[in-house]
Amino acid sequence: MPEQEQRQGLNLRFWRRDLAVDLGTANTLIYIPRQGVVLQEPSVVAVRNGTLVAAGKKAHRMLGRTPAGIRAIKPLQGGVIADYELTRKMIEYFIGRVLKRFPFLRLRIIITVPYGTTQVERRAVLSAGKRSGIKETYLIEEPIAAAIGSGLPVAEPRGIFVVNFGGGVTEIAVISLGGIVLARSLRQGGETVDETIQRYLLRRYRMEIGLSVAEEAKRKAGYAADPPQKLSYIFRGINLRRRLPDTLEIQAEELSEAIAPVLSTIAGAVQGIFEKIPPQLAADVMQDGLLLVGGGALLPNIDLYLSRKINLPVRRVEDPFTCVVRGASMALQYLERLELQHN
Repeated sequence: MPEQEQRQGLNLRFWRRDLAVDLGTANTLIYIPRQGVVLQEPSVVAVRNGTLVAAGKKAHRMLGRTPAGIRAIKPLQGGVIADYELTRKMIEYFIGRVLKRFPFLRLRIIITVPYGTTQVERRAVLSAGKRSGIKETYLIEEPIAAAIGSGLPVAEPRGIFVVNFGGGVTEIAVISLGGIVLARSLRQGGETVDETIQRYLLRRYRMEIGLSVAEEAKRKAGYAADPPQKLSYIFRGINLRRRLPDTLEIQAEELSEAIAPVLSTIAGAVQGIFEKIPPQLAADVMQDGLLLVGGGALLPNIDLYLSRKINLPVRRVEDPFTCVVRGASMALQYLERLELQHN
């Protein structure tokens, strides 16, 4: 009898899988313990008559280029679900790619959510997981996951100041004893920077460009502070004055000035949270500084920019893009302590 129970236990472990999902506005990442990041795809789907025809990179390439009958859509906006059904289909598709036996596995999954999401929005995420056939779905707030992923002692009585600069949301939080003491969620991030570049060229030069072009310009010539003097980027788009395709070379310094209002808003929000920190936790923050994570943290010199604006040391983690999903995966080991919302 003990041998039979042991075999049953082994079988259950064989069919059980843990997954961490960073369900972001711009990108979705999936992390499997002992395997690392197994999926990193844009949070985009393409549908025809309600049927999913593509997701991830393939669907992202279709944005603005689809023929009649096909729509390329971002089902998440500002860090929350804008289209519940498409989000569910996207989750199913991505999990099916990394786990071939997905429908037969007993999955335990943890999904990151922004701090500012409402209970209705959180229930939508849990429901999307449940309807996708996932047995256990947990939610973890992104600042907590980011702090865990960076290796900081989140359970200790010490103030930790985290800024998660994501694609659609920027999360600013002070953490102590495993919980959030103060936080603010801004519905703007890396994609807001892209849109700002796009609007700037339209307003200043009457040149229309796609968001993918603006994103590439940000990646290759976008600097939060101190851009190289000789660096520039050549935009290709439509000159609306002449109604013809055209090119335009913009210096990196001008791009920095164009995106400055977005970064200034984020810096102001960070300063606002710091001013409300209780004195004892503020002393910890002044000593340890601010932790910067998220895809937006890859913007060159963003740490230098924030440090100058708020007069605090700023440390960018080694791999800011995957920090949140790694922390979420580690959190599965401490479910009892964290008391996470689940279905």
